Amino acid sequence: MKMENPTPIQWQFSQRAQKLESSVIREILKVTVRPEVISFAGGLPSPATFPVERMRAAFDSVLSREGKVALQYGPSDGYAPLREWIANSLSADGAKIVPEQVLMVSGSQQGLDLLAKVLIDEGSKVLVETPSYLGALQAFSVYQPEFVSVPTDEHGLLPDQVADIGQGARLLYALPNFQNPTGRTLPVERRVALVETCARLGLPLIEDDPYGALSYRGEPLPKMIGMNPNGVIYMGSFSKVLTPGIRLGYVVAPLPLVRKLEQAKQAADLHTAQLTQMVVHEVVKDGFLAEHIPTIRKLYADQCAAMQAALTEYFPSSVTWTKPEGGMFIWVTLPKHIDSMKLLDEAIAQNVAFVPGAPFYANAPQQNTLRLSFVTVPPEKIREGIAKLGKLIAAKI
Repeated sequence: MKMENPTPIQWQFSQRAQKLESSVIREILKVTVRPEVISFAGGLPSPATFPVERMRAAFDSVLSREGKVALQYGPSDGYAPLREWIANSLSADGAKIVPEQVLMVSGSQQGLDLLAKVLIDEGSKVLVETPSYLGALQAFSVYQPEFVSVPTDEHGLLPDQVADIGQGARLLYALPNFQNPTGRTLPVERRVALVETCARLGLPLIEDDPYGALSYRGEPLPKMIGMNPNGVIYMGSFSKVLTPGIRLGYVVAPLPLVRKLEQAKQAADLHTAQLTQMVVHEVVKDGFLAEHIPTIRKLYADQCAAMQAALTEYFPSSVTWTKPEGGMFIWVTLPKHIDSMKLLDEAIAQNVAFVPGAPFYANAPQQNTLRLSFVTVPPEKIREGIAKLGKLIAAKI
């Protein structure tokens, strides 16, 4: 029986909850669902790359062959054959990884949350790139660290700067390949120097690598985990090479850490969905990615080239941008007096969207920056959208 006139609850949120903020990107995406909007905002892989038929066949096969196992609870660390496949894949790149080092997670975002939960206390010093991935900043912020921004240039973070500021830090978080948001790639010599510096400091290095397979040239750079498997924590994902809808990622870490991460995961969600893990293993076990990923690279390379051409044609000469060799993003730097957050309001009125750059900074945000994603927009729409943005920018110069 329904109560009459119940007293409204005065919700008492925890101090942690009171400090939570919505993702700027997720809020912008609410606007971009309108079909007339040309969106360069979302970091979404192109649906044209989703292997729908291959996934359907894998679901059918798994459910027909092992349906009762697939629909049951699973182990907290993940489906053993998939963990073995991941370990073997990483071992081929130079490291000797064993399946026990692999923890399956419900998307990389959960991996970031678990790492923060077990490594960060309030006030802990955490090193991040300048700028850095917004989702990582959001995940880490819940645990109230002291962010320290590592200086960067057009080639990524500067390892010699880590030596000066890394003493006593809990972790360093880096995306070496086609970084989100800048599209920059860390050169091999800097990878070596960074791994050596972190090892000397006893500083755990998180190597987040969701885009590493998406090199337009098809020649991935060496992974840092292969240089020091005992000091590097590797994060991977199936979101960019298969589909994000399955929410499946993994963390590869030294055994003492991965066991603690597993305990944290048990408290969070018991385990990642057994069904999706078995389906992904069914898809990848016989080498499907080797034939599928080149089609993604080709599509994204063409889209990137279309945006680079449009930027050159329509943006004023005082605007600069990165020229990525893979991945999904271009980083734009406007003249210093232009606030990209205000520019966004004008752009949305013209049915164009992007992500302002300021939220990607842990400290000292640069308001005159923005991120463009090109992979979900066809070339003719890229040209139209960049032309509109160029006019808005030119009017402010």
